[in-house]
Amino acid sequence: MKKRYILSAGAAGAIGAAVTGYFLKDQENRDKLKQNAKNVTDKFKTNKNTGNTLLEDAGIPDQSSDSGPAQRDNAKMVDEGSQFGVQYYNEVKEENTN
Repeated sequence: MKKRYILSAGAAGAIGAAVTGYFLKDQENRDKLKQNAKNVTDKFKTNKNTGNTLLEDAGIPDQSSDSGPAQRDNAKMVDEGSQFGVQYYNEVKEENTN
């Protein structure tokens, strides 16, 4: 790696650290950052506790509480007549019960 790239990366890191330090010097900003971090972790925790795996969501495309892009695409395909996700779900469930 060339020296100028290393120096540029070091300068960018130093500027980033300075900006972060300046932003976090106020207690109010630190509290906002902590609250935002807590909100993000809570969202991840609640998404894990929904109980539906990706496979289960494929079996119930229109009834899932997840409204992510993959789930919307699957529901759209089922609306258009595709049963691939539902058939796959049924086959896997049938294999697991045997």
